[in-house]
Amino acid sequence: MQSMIPDYLTEVLAAVEPDTSGERAGYIPELAAADPERLGAVFATVDGQVYGVGDIDTEFTIQSISKPFTYALALSDRGFDAVLAKVGVEPSGEAFNEISLESDTGRPRNPMINAGAITAHSLAGAEGLDPAARLERVVQGLSAFAGRRLTVDEAVCASEMAHAHRNLAIAHMLRSHDILTEDPTAVVDGYIRQCSVLVTARDLAMMAATLANRGINPVSGERVIREPVVRQVLSVMSTCGMYDAAGDWATQVGIPAKSGVAGGLIGALPGQIGIATFSPRLDSHGNSVRGVALFERFSTDMGMHVMEVPPAARAVVRSNHVVGAGPAAIRVLQLQGGVGFAGAERIVRETVATAPAEPGVVVDLTLVSSINDVARRMLLELARRLTLDGHEVYLVDPESMLPDPDPGDGGRVTVLADITQVVNHVVAQRENPARNGESDT
Repeated sequence: MQSMIPDYLTEVLAAVEPDTSGERAGYIPELAAADPERLGAVFATVDGQVYGVGDIDTEFTIQSISKPFTYALALSDRGFDAVLAKVGVEPSGEAFNEISLESDTGRPRNPMINAGAITAHSLAGAEGLDPAARLERVVQGLSAFAGRRLTVDEAVCASEMAHAHRNLAIAHMLRSHDILTEDPTAVVDGYIRQCSVLVTARDLAMMAATLANRGINPVSGERVIREPVVRQVLSVMSTCGMYDAAGDWATQVGIPAKSGVAGGLIGALPGQIGIATFSPRLDSHGNSVRGVALFERFSTDMGMHVMEVPPAARAVVRSNHVVGAGPAAIRVLQLQGGVGFAGAERIVRETVATAPAEPGVVVDLTLVSSINDVARRMLLELARRLTLDGHEVYLVDPESMLPDPDPGDGGRVTVLADITQVVNHVVAQRENPARNGESDT
């Protein structure tokens, strides 16, 4: 049997293909010469599976899609405080090439507009790098996101640099506010080379999937950036990634995204998937016309909106039942799915409401797919309090969802592989009281 996902992508590409509205980026001669009929879409899952249809291996320049990734590199290399001191995070409501600076500080409003992206480029790499070494850091970083070595298109770079008057003006304004502290022309040259890196839709989907996968490239396994950086980047993409169309995008599509004037468009849905589309005709905001239409379909058809309401937290508790009787009775809380704060709260609330009278309480994680840090701490505190109330607490955790569980002061938990082992352990404890108080953790 074949997967239905390529069939779906073929169907939606056919649906948007007749739309020939929009124009290529005419202000850059090399981009104005692009084939306007190119069209492709790729899904890349967080475990490395790639589905693509259309022109997914055609190379084009990354352009502004480089902005979130270079911002991530700057945050990683210089730290949050240093970057936020020079680049804000507020939506500008303006076009990507507006000279949009804060009136009091001179900071660019966010890293997705050109002023912020030029600044972010200047902050990539260690402090004091010369322009060539900084560019190499950026290209190396973009390559790590993509999972292969990327190169600069020198023809596009030369074409853009010859028409870079507005970006040079922005850079000189930044220099006048000491946001840039070096030669503005050298920074703009490096920024334009960054935008001229060649990618394919397949590359972009993998780059987006790396963001969706907490900063780890799903194929190479390399941790490219840390999780706090991922959260910051995805947040800014959500509010600023689509320029002055960001509000419409956030409400209608709801996937953290970034566009580029060569026709690329990416989206990263945390914990699920990276998406990329390619179609060179642009709308008035500088976003790919058919790319936007594709993302609207993806969001609607598959419930990808990041604000889509999840199932109620009560679904985390699959069952709450008793096994055995008398002194050998155990209360079993069987959990399922991903457990975050709301799910952990539901588990705690159900345990409190049940007020287990049974000597043993089992927390069964066999069907749990993930537990975040706050849920982990809440479950361990629950185990500690149950112990202090006189219960023997057991953890059925065959996949080590809670490695090295330590409930803390006065807490005790016995980790076993399945319910049968728990029952046998309880029977053995009753038959040999001298073993009471021992723990398998």
